[in-house]
Amino acid sequence: MKLLVAVKRVVDHNIKVHIKPDGSNVELAGARMSINPFDENAMEAAMRLKESGVATEIVAVTVGTTAAQDVLRHALAMGADRAILLESAEVSEPLGVAKLLKVLVEREQPGLILLGKQSIDDDTCQTGQMLAALLDYGQGTFISTLDIENGEAVVTREVEGGTEKIAVALPAVLTVDLRLNEPRYVKLPNLMMARKKPIQTISAAEFGVDASPRLTLVKVADPLARKACTMVNTVQELVEKLRSEARVLP
Repeated sequence: MKLLVAVKRVVDHNIKVHIKPDGSNVELAGARMSINPFDENAMEAAMRLKESGVATEIVAVTVGTTAAQDVLRHALAMGADRAILLESAEVSEPLGVAKLLKVLVEREQPGLILLGKQSIDDDTCQTGQMLAALLDYGQGTFISTLDIENGEAVVTREVEGGTEKIAVALPAVLTVDLRLNEPRYVKLPNLMMARKKPIQTISAAEFGVDASPRLTLVKVADPLARKACTMVNTVQELVEKLRSEARVLP
C-alpha cells in the first residue's frame, strides 16, 4: 500500500514569534523554519506502517515555494521514499491546499493519506477534512491510535469529553494528533543523504485548480496580558469576589 503524507513548513515551535510593527503579520524574516510538529507525527506513523509491512511506499508532499524543500528533506531523512513539491507562490490556505492534494491523490492513488490535525501557524484544522470531502473518502480526525485491519483503518479519535474508536474503509484521510506517537530523532547522516535525494517539483498551476487565497488577514496582535491573581482566605470571600468583581454569580 502506498502512503501519501502531507507536510507543511512553519516557524519552528521552539521560536517565539514577533509581530510586525504595523500589526500586518508575524515577522518571518530570519526566523528558523521547520516541519509542522503534527505533520512530523504523521510521517512517523507512516514509517511505522512501512516497518510493520503494511505499507510499501511513502510519498511526502508539500505546497509552497522552493524554500519548502527543507521540510521535504526532513521527511526524506525520516525515511520517505519520494518527495513532491507542489510549487506555488500563493499563500497556502486550507481549501487551496486540499484542492491541490486532491489532484495529486488522483494521480498517485495512495491507499491512505496522512496529515497533521492542524498546523501551528494558522491553527485552522481544516485541510484534512476538506480533502476527504473533495475526494469523497472516509476520514478519521484527531487520531491518537492507528491500526490497519482487513482493509480498514481502525483509529481512536479524540472528541469532546473523551475518545471514540472507529473503523474507516480504505482509501481514507487521517489527521494525526501529537498523542499518536513520538517522532524518531533524525540522525545527521540521514540528513546528509536526504540532501542528495531528488525532489519532484510540479507547478501548482499545472493542476488547473483555483488555489488563490480567499481570506484576508486584518490584524495580528499579542494576547492581552493576564491580570495578577488574587488570594482569598475563605469560601465566602471567594463567592463575594465572583459576585461583585467577576460578576459571574447573581
